[in-house]
Amino acid sequence: MSKSSFERELVLSVKSYCSIIYIHSYEEDRLENSLKEIIKKNLKYSLYTWDFIRGYIGNPTDAGFAKTNPLQALDIIDQLISDNSAVILLKDYYLFLKDLGIQRKLRNLVPLLRIQSKVIIITGSEVNIPLSLREIINVINFPLPGELEIQEELHQLFQFTDIKVSLELVLKLSRACQGLSIDRIRTAFSQIFIQYDVINEKTLEFILKEKKNIISQTQILEFYSNRETINDIGGLISLKQWLLRRSDAFSDKAKRYGLPSPKGLLLVGIQGTGKSLTSKVIANEWELPLVRLDIGKIFGGLVGESESRMRQTIQVAEAMAPCVLWIDEIDKAFSSIESKGDSGTTGRVLATLITWLSEKKTQVFVVATANNINLLPIEILRKGRLDEIFFLGLPSHQEREMIFQVHLSKKRPKSWNKYDIFLLSELTNNFSGAEIEQVIIEAMHLGFSQNRDFTNQDIIKSIESFVPLADTYKEEVNILQQWVTSGRIRNASQEAN
Repeated sequence: MSKSSFERELVLSVKSYCSIIYIHSYEEDRLENSLKEIIKKNLKYSLYTWDFIRGYIGNPTDAGFAKTNPLQALDIIDQLISDNSAVILLKDYYLFLKDLGIQRKLRNLVPLLRIQSKVIIITGSEVNIPLSLREIINVINFPLPGELEIQEELHQLFQFTDIKVSLELVLKLSRACQGLSIDRIRTAFSQIFIQYDVINEKTLEFILKEKKNIISQTQILEFYSNRETINDIGGLISLKQWLLRRSDAFSDKAKRYGLPSPKGLLLVGIQGTGKSLTSKVIANEWELPLVRLDIGKIFGGLVGESESRMRQTIQVAEAMAPCVLWIDEIDKAFSSIESKGDSGTTGRVLATLITWLSEKKTQVFVVATANNINLLPIEILRKGRLDEIFFLGLPSHQEREMIFQVHLSKKRPKSWNKYDIFLLSELTNNFSGAEIEQVIIEAMHLGFSQNRDFTNQDIIKSIESFVPLADTYKEEVNILQQWVTSGRIRNASQEAN
């Protein structure tokens, strides 16, 4: 969501008589300033602001009223003139919503608020709404600053410090800062000014480090730095071609051409077939930041916490756009959703994700991976949520040759061709790419333990003692191949001749 979209949604909510609005944000000062601008520009309402320590502030007649008394803070509505349209801003009030007296008071106030054109706005860094209040509270997310807002902030910072920065570098810096709050941006550049007293290309590295720290603090998202290229993938010709055709899809040239930005992919297949590697390669080849979502960490113990974490994830990903959001093993999180005894939490988190995938306008390319397609909710598999579903099956003989070449050329770049790749590929039927890498490593251990280089025979011995995962999961592999045959999902490998 952009700042302008937030403004439209807020104004619409107020004008459609949403009496209580919950705004989720970590930027209290920026949010309050934005609210003042929006109210002045679009609503012409009076604004009353309360926090727990100071009570009401900004209005002389109410100064200090309801200090340290959240229940009393709601009494001001009865004291205001009935025909005076007003917004009552309650900071951090989400902390008090579990109080039964406050819940009852809010429900009693709803009819009065509608009649008198008054709106309560609750702000907070978390979204924890009791079940009894969910029908009367409308939740809106306040977006992190977009590229234009960041550019304005940077211009002001550079003018204040009298540092000359080229327009090209400002554009690079503003893009690098996406995903950070205004306060974080100011702090980061203050540290840069103090340490280096100059702004240059190395500043981008400092910003990237700051962004990694911020993302790691979410404990849900992980920022990935990777160097994997498309040449590190052995086989998967059809998938590679699909990716290469879209390598410039996020560029300004593509936008001018009228191309919509790609939405994402679902990669399915048993473990070791290259799903995670492909996710990393996409980000590196397209020169986009890669953020990994641990979907299991979304689910928290408190009511409403899981949905809040999902919204936070979406907000950070959209603020970093263009980027790649890698959702690993999505099937484990949403498997058997109907049998979950979690009061509908899993369903609500899924609904939040599905809605976002369907309506997403930002340049966030989602790469979801799954080992078992049968465990996925049907909503994720429907066309329109993602661009394509690819099946990463066991490599063919030709693909196994390519995989052996990739790994051996990394281990022995000058002598890899001394190994009988054709024979080794013959012997590794039903082996995945990860398992082929593992037999090479095992052969290296054999050679190293005898103080010599590993040989073709060492690899063969390693193959003979290895039991591939596909032999254990034949049924799952057959089911996935049936999906490919039926045309419901696309084979990532080139069809055999």
